[in-house]
Amino acid sequence: MSKRIQRLNSLLKEVISEVVTHDIKNPHISKLMTITEVNITKDLQSAKVYVSIIGSETMRKKNLQILQSASGFISKTASKKVTIRYFPTLTFYLDTTVDKQMKIESLLKQIHEEKQSRNL
Repeated sequence: MSKRIQRLNSLLKEVISEVVTHDIKNPHISKLMTITEVNITKDLQSAKVYVSIIGSETMRKKNLQILQSASGFISKTASKKVTIRYFPTLTFYLDTTVDKQMKIESLLKQIHEEKQSRNL
């Protein structure tokens, strides 16, 4: 990945985070939401935005739908804060790495407890 793409990913992550937390006025959107990663394509036409949302599965899906339906507004607002010729089309995805990490930690803890009980 080129340095330009990496810089754009980082910049878009910051700007989109700011727009989502400050400019979206939807009362149903979770305050426990973080933009974890942005991956813009090489042609700069589209970007995958990964979001981590703390809450129930239905709440996560609802928030993801809200973000997806507001993607035009988010793009338009963010494009005013960033100077690039064409602002990419945003597609939002749920980032499940935290869930996977918690599951792994839980399994490791369980293994550790089983080892302890067998050694007694």
